[in-house]
Amino acid sequence: MEKRWYVVHTYSGYENKVKTNLEKRVESMGMEDKIFRVLVPEDEETEIKNGKRKVNKKKVFPGYVIAEMVMTDDSWYVVRNTPGVTGFVGSTGSGSKPIPLLNEEIETVLKRMGMTEPTKADVDFEIKESVNVIEGPFANFTGTIEYIDTDKQKVKVHVNMFGRETPVELDFSQIEKF
Repeated sequence: MEKRWYVVHTYSGYENKVKTNLEKRVESMGMEDKIFRVLVPEDEETEIKNGKRKVNKKKVFPGYVIAEMVMTDDSWYVVRNTPGVTGFVGSTGSGSKPIPLLNEEIETVLKRMGMTEPTKADVDFEIKESVNVIEGPFANFTGTIEYIDTDKQKVKVHVNMFGRETPVELDFSQIEKF
């Protein structure tokens, strides 16, 4: 049996409580070898109110928690009977095992949360290299790479705007070699 990611349906507004309860149950019932990570996918939203900047966390999937686990009768029972859990997404009836997320689906969620390990092979840019910006508000600009952050998969590029060199932070996917 291999560990996979499963979507757990919860009462709306109870996602963080379910995460906490499930983590406590895993520890108290000795299921650390079957249930590994429990996530509540969230995005950060910046709101400016009365001239003050406030960062709010907004749930990406309200009413759902994602759990990385090895699906056995015991692990299924522990998750299913955690307070606030209404069931698994992808199970076809009472007592049936759910269908795990596809690797592409969980990669998208983890990347959105900034939790994936970037592959070093994807980095084929060099400092002082000229690049074209192909996506975003600076599309069709050319610039020079000044800084590369392989962990976040971002580059700082100086583009010529209005006769001035302007530093712009971009994702690797937003640029291409010149």
